[in-house]
Amino acid sequence: MVSVVQNVAIDCANAYELARFWSGVTGRPLDPEDGPGDREVQVPLADGPVLYFNEVPEPRTAKNRVHLCLRPETTREQEVERLLGLGATLVADRRNPDGSGWAVLADPEGNEFCVLRSESDRAAQPS
Repeated sequence: MVSVVQNVAIDCANAYELARFWSGVTGRPLDPEDGPGDREVQVPLADGPVLYFNEVPEPRTAKNRVHLCLRPETTREQEVERLLGLGATLVADRRNPDGSGWAVLADPEGNEFCVLRSESDRAAQPS
């Protein structure tokens, strides 16, 4: 017997707005039963767990210990630019001149996540 990951819970100050950001990141719609003002909002992913946003009263006080790593369908650089346009901020640039590495971004509430190289980026880099 094993356990299956049902959702990834993300504590936040505004569940609906943060879920809208992540809906834009993933290209997946919000759960149709969720709306503005809801304290719990979900973004069902196509091939994985649900992103579950839960409003909590306390603010974020430290670096999150668990984070999402994204592998874009476009190049890593194109995806970083797109996410910055959605409202993310660049926290740390771990990209290397040889094309390896990743970019650390934060969502509008400061939750950090990484953008990895795409499959096409990886294929273009010699081993």
